[in-house]
Amino acid sequence: MHSSIKLALFSRQTFCLALLVSLAECFNINTLPLLVPGSGSGTRSRVGPTCDPQLVQNDQRGQQPLESLWFPACKGDLDMCGTTLDAEVDLQADHPGFQDAEYRKRRARIAENSLGYRHGDALPTVDYTDSETETWTSVYKALRSISGKHAASSYNDIVGDLEREGLFSDKAIPQLGDISDYLEAKTGFTLRPVTGLMTPRHFLNGLAFKIFHSTQYVRHHSRPLYTPEPDVLHEFCGHVPMFADPAFAALSQSIGLASIGASDFEIKRLATAYWFSVEFGLCLERGDIKAYGAGLLSSIGEMQYACGLGGARGIPEYRDFDPAAASLHDYPITDYQPLYYVASSLEDAEAQIGSFCNSLTGRSFSVGYDEESQTIVTSRPVKRREFN
Repeated sequence: MHSSIKLALFSRQTFCLALLVSLAECFNINTLPLLVPGSGSGTRSRVGPTCDPQLVQNDQRGQQPLESLWFPACKGDLDMCGTTLDAEVDLQADHPGFQDAEYRKRRARIAENSLGYRHGDALPTVDYTDSETETWTSVYKALRSISGKHAASSYNDIVGDLEREGLFSDKAIPQLGDISDYLEAKTGFTLRPVTGLMTPRHFLNGLAFKIFHSTQYVRHHSRPLYTPEPDVLHEFCGHVPMFADPAFAALSQSIGLASIGASDFEIKRLATAYWFSVEFGLCLERGDIKAYGAGLLSSIGEMQYACGLGGARGIPEYRDFDPAAASLHDYPITDYQPLYYVASSLEDAEAQIGSFCNSLTGRSFSVGYDEESQTIVTSRPVKRREFN
């Protein structure tokens, strides 16, 4: 959907633009990354060499740059976006590991991997302890016992493939680099280490580059079926398999691209649409409700509840997937969801998210991603404000 193409000489306009690019590159001029005029949605070509540090883009047609909120223009800029909302390793008093000094020290050591990471570095590995592996084993087995019935078929197919490749098993916690390589070969998505919850803007910005920020720590062993924040079990058992699905990957990148330079209000809407799809999305398969959101796929109790086995909690409310409406809806973050949005298929969810993202009007320029240069391209010259 967002694949890169070579500049094609299919019109005089494109030919002239390509010629300007060639001249600029010969003389080492920092030219403007633009969407090629007339190329249409989803066909992006690079105009200009690489990400300009200030993104003050000099368009040959003489357009004045538009001012925008700061956004990452290339993957290296994501090095500036690693600040987390939970002070890296600080735990709240109600956290299962709050009173466990050894657990807190362990979290701090794992956090050092993420804090020191820079784009281009080898992804850090973790030598997981026996206790951490035992937690992984118990949760992995429990999830696999119900995912065959309640998870989307794509999820089950991909988990099966990961197991055949020796990347997933109940005996060992996968390493970030191995999983990242697998995803990149499937859909172009890669993983990047992070210490905890990021700001919504910076987290969503990463998705524009097909980058998912992933934690590496393991939840506290005293409550293996519960975690108050995303841990490696949530990331790998919930998110990772779906990023190998082309429709889900495209859906996620659409949200990321829409977040580039977006207003604070639209970031909130995009983050909420993400919540009701990437985290807690449901879809129909042969008339049955199936989970594709990571918050469900990594939770034994809520996966069953969301798919109609509510038990004492009853049955939740279901609505047809409508990301525009969902993006304005409140939701709880510490309990099961009372409301789920159900798409007719993963492809339907992708199409609807794409339409919703295209409907947002808070930005005065269009955005795309160039696969070849791995940079953001814009339809108008753009000057970013200072990073904050």
